[in-house]
Amino acid sequence: MTDPLDALQPDARPLLVRRAQPSWVDPTLATLTDDRFSDPAWIFEPKFDGERCLAFRDGSGVRLLSRNRKQINDRYPELVEALAAQRADDFVVDGEIVAFEGGVSSFARLQPRMQVSEAEQARDSGVAVYLYVFDVLHACGHDVRKVPLRERKAVLRELLSFRDPLRYTTHRNTDGEDYWEKACRSGWEGVIAKHAEAPYRVGRSRGWLKFKCENAQEFVIGGYTDPRGGRAGLGALLLGFYSGDDLVYAGKVGTGFDEQMLQMLRDELEGLKRGRPAFDRGALPRSGVHWVEPRLVGQVAFTEWTQDGQLRHPRFQGLRRDKKASEVVKEQPS
Repeated sequence: MTDPLDALQPDARPLLVRRAQPSWVDPTLATLTDDRFSDPAWIFEPKFDGERCLAFRDGSGVRLLSRNRKQINDRYPELVEALAAQRADDFVVDGEIVAFEGGVSSFARLQPRMQVSEAEQARDSGVAVYLYVFDVLHACGHDVRKVPLRERKAVLRELLSFRDPLRYTTHRNTDGEDYWEKACRSGWEGVIAKHAEAPYRVGRSRGWLKFKCENAQEFVIGGYTDPRGGRAGLGALLLGFYSGDDLVYAGKVGTGFDEQMLQMLRDELEGLKRGRPAFDRGALPRSGVHWVEPRLVGQVAFTEWTQDGQLRHPRFQGLRRDKKASEVVKEQPS
């Protein structure tokens, strides 16, 4: 195996830092923007609708960690095996775990894998998953986060052997607007624009920008309504987000569920019941409502925000186990 760091240009090599592999790195998070642009200083990647994952490989094995540091090896045993089979044995890479529905990444399709706790259940789910790797943070005894993105991608191509279920995340140079239009025509979630010369920064960054095709974000689940007619489980989920310390009511979602999801949600929410609403602000429904502790987080797609701060045409996409309820805020372009 050749040294993946040989892919670096001479002026990038001084930016390497020799050190032991970290046990954790806070991932870079993209900032939402309505400003679509094209720029030769940026690259443009598809925005997948999946579960963010940092993959660690060292002498003790492979660890898959979600963005809130939960180990998720048992959900995706085939990814663990593919990473363990690599010739490289000292790396940290960043990517997105994805399942497909009709050729388009689908968070809803990924749900059966996100909810299991045993590898055998994951294998029996019938849901094929792939890890789209888009960045490298540590390689061959070196921290590479100070190296420019375009150079890190060159290292990544040499570091791993990309065969299913591991896939390299391709990118487009310069043509961000055309790529975003293609993404929206194709039913993708959107495009991620990344500054090609930027280092890997922890937390929310203006060096990574989200061009979304539809509105979607996480919401805290603060209650549910009774089912009507022949529906089982529940009628709708009551949603909110945090503004400072206040939990703000954002409306309810009653579509996007299958029967299995409805029953699973009802079972979990039954154990979180409370007598009073956790919401601090907003015009709350009062009839046929059950309030719950604000611990579960769901992803919801919607067309727009109404003038009174409610979601228009919301559609439930699934539970997010990889984000704390206290971190959920209203996502707004900046």
